[in-house]
Amino acid sequence: MNAPLGIFDSGLGGLTVAAALREALPREHLIYLGDTARVPYGTRSPATIVRYARNNVAFLRKQGVKMVVVACNTVSAQGIDGLTDGGDLPVIGVIRPGARAAIEASAGGPIAVLGTPGTIRSGAYVQAIHELDPDRVVVPIACPLFVPLVEEGWVDHVVTTLVAREYLAPLRGTGVDTIILGCTHYPLLEKTIAAVATEVLGHPVTLVDSAHAVARDVAALLARMNLARREESAGDRRFCVTDAPDRVGDVASRFWGDAVPRMEHVDVMNAPEKTP
Repeated sequence: MNAPLGIFDSGLGGLTVAAALREALPREHLIYLGDTARVPYGTRSPATIVRYARNNVAFLRKQGVKMVVVACNTVSAQGIDGLTDGGDLPVIGVIRPGARAAIEASAGGPIAVLGTPGTIRSGAYVQAIHELDPDRVVVPIACPLFVPLVEEGWVDHVVTTLVAREYLAPLRGTGVDTIILGCTHYPLLEKTIAAVATEVLGHPVTLVDSAHAVARDVAALLARMNLARREESAGDRRFCVTDAPDRVGDVASRFWGDAVPRMEHVDVMNAPEKTP
């Protein structure tokens, strides 16, 4: 029960998921792994994505985690089935929780999915939504420039608004009532996306942040498996990256919501066993 939750992403965007877990489960210990040496995953082949993800899971397993949260839409969309190996370590991705949260939030209208080109191309969100509601109309939109705009810190910049208007223009006339933020970077653009979507559609929309949906599912699974940490004290937080820990502090803090005190450099190809 006192073992930590392991979270990984191809970079630092998954810290939005880690922050949601901290908020929902303050007692749990967290280990975050950002594979900054090999980011981005979206341009890689599915086989390479699975190989990278398996490296990350192996590292987290060696740290003694009790569950792995795949805070990466690309891996969740294209590689999560290759991570379990029939073992007993629970692995949760972001796609299904996000799809389920969107169905619950929607008033029955079409649902839009904003994501990176790789995530949109995979069709994973469309499939997950249709598993729950086969007749639901889904409007997927690739938004590749949102990631660099967030990492540049331009979350309220006029350029970001112009880019959002370009990307969301296809929503005009669709009647979409709910939008899934299908990338861990996108919650930082929530205000801009909501304003532009309302402008384009002519009515307010509900935005679904998969991070909070994942945190809710993790909390439920921990309770069901009797794995929740019972101590009253706040959990420890450990932040690991595979490259340049001294260069990512400012960006990491944007996603985490607070200053990240220390980024630890790790080698996921030669991960040491957890020390007692």
